[in-house]
Amino acid sequence: MNDTNHQPDFSDIPTAISEPKRRFSIQLVWIIPIVAALIGLSLAVKSYMDRGETITITFKTGEGMEAGKTKLKYKDVQIGEVKGLAIAKDRSHVVVTAELSKDARGLLVKDTRFWVVRARISGGNISGLGTLIGGSYIGVDAGTSTESQDEFIGLETPPAVSLDVPGRQFVLHAADVGSLDTSSPIFFRRMQVGQVIATELDRDGKGVTIKAFIRAPFDQYVKTNTIFWHASGIDLTLNTSGVKINTESMVSILLGGISFQTPQDQLEAPSAASNNVFTLFQTKDEALKHAETIETYQLVFKESVRGLPVGAPVDLRGVTVGEVTKIDVALDSGNSEISIPVEIQFYPERLRARYGNRSKQVKPLDSRTFLNDLVAHGFRAELKSGSLLTGQLFVALDFFPKTPAARIDWSKTPPRFPTVPGSMDQMQKQLMQIARKIEKIPFEELAGDAGKTIRSLDTTLKSAEKLLKNLDSAVIPEARSVLLETRQSLEDVRKTLGEARKTLGGANQVLAADAPVQLDLRETLREVSRAAQSLRVLGDYLEQHPESLIRGKREDKP
Repeated sequence: MNDTNHQPDFSDIPTAISEPKRRFSIQLVWIIPIVAALIGLSLAVKSYMDRGETITITFKTGEGMEAGKTKLKYKDVQIGEVKGLAIAKDRSHVVVTAELSKDARGLLVKDTRFWVVRARISGGNISGLGTLIGGSYIGVDAGTSTESQDEFIGLETPPAVSLDVPGRQFVLHAADVGSLDTSSPIFFRRMQVGQVIATELDRDGKGVTIKAFIRAPFDQYVKTNTIFWHASGIDLTLNTSGVKINTESMVSILLGGISFQTPQDQLEAPSAASNNVFTLFQTKDEALKHAETIETYQLVFKESVRGLPVGAPVDLRGVTVGEVTKIDVALDSGNSEISIPVEIQFYPERLRARYGNRSKQVKPLDSRTFLNDLVAHGFRAELKSGSLLTGQLFVALDFFPKTPAARIDWSKTPPRFPTVPGSMDQMQKQLMQIARKIEKIPFEELAGDAGKTIRSLDTTLKSAEKLLKNLDSAVIPEARSVLLETRQSLEDVRKTLGEARKTLGGANQVLAADAPVQLDLRETLREVSRAAQSLRVLGDYLEQHPESLIRGKREDKP
């Protein structure tokens, strides 16, 4: 058997069969990680899609704020969270990085305001008490601008009024801020209708600017001619009318306040626009004066004006129509006279007449023509005492028909208005005249003449008695019966004369030069003379010190 030539038998070899290619399959163990990855990816996408704007806010301090905890709230709804706090490079402030929700993107405009809400006690306002438990947060007040912004400067104090409160803001200028502060109330007819939202010093340092907000619908009562004045604390006035106390409310006493009013005869003026500028006066009286036409006149008095202060009212039968603004002294060396020029401000609009219908007003007369006509009928100015308690005087205007003719001297600057002596001065002059007349009465001579008259009457009675005796002895018998009747009558007369003699004798003793009654009479006349002298001294003293009627005479200093 030859092996080399033997061929192999391939029939015994099995035929190869190809298998189809397997599809890719995921093992069960990979399902969980893939699902977790998908969830994480969806959360990341959602977080990215829901992510709001990131903004920066600067505050002077970071008090009450903490990254990851301090929230941002608008109308008490959370809209974001503080993500970081950092000190500025110049170390002057703190930079707060905050992230807001997607819904809050519309709030990020130029005039949006941010501030830290914490417990505060300012004046009479207490706010943020809820933060004592929940912690501080950043408050947001949405602006109305259309310009977007992501960098803001935070407020150090909460805004007095939210931007979405209806109303208007006005600007007031004053010499000083007084007791006003942010949140001080604003009153209209004693109703609180707004508040002060800011106060700042003018750039020139000569005054202050006050921003006032008045809520709707009360802002419609602010006209272009409206007057504003301080209503802070208690307005205590001591003048010729007595003591007056006025205040708007207990709130204004503690926190200060502002009041406003439109003059009654100018209510038809147009409403004022927002940010219109007004002057803030110190008192209501001062504000009303500047709302009227003012004319200046000069009054010249010859008597003392002690007790007449600058600011004293000019009164027309109880109605104030002006005030005293200046008091001077004028000395005429040639005539040796001293006069007191008193300058007054006069408000002629208060004398304008009106029709019964308030909507129709009489056309005002020219002031010069009007006053000339009044003066021609005796219209004058005089000094009057307004209060015995204070001794103050005021200028009174009234008609004095019996006074000499006079006129207003329009050539002077200011025009000179005619005056009459005051009633107090006239009373003092009358008292002095009475005292002088009493001193001139010759009481001693009158007493002596009365004594002579009584002695002469006694002599006449004696002569009449002697004549009756002669007639009784010489009469004829025929006439005796008639004479007897006559004698009876004469006897009656004699008795009467005898009683009269006794009476006159008694009077003679009383009126004798050395009689006690005569001495007492002379002493009484001396007392009357001294009383007249005292009246003169009293008149002079009251002219200089009218307040002594209440307080008494001051003790002389040693």
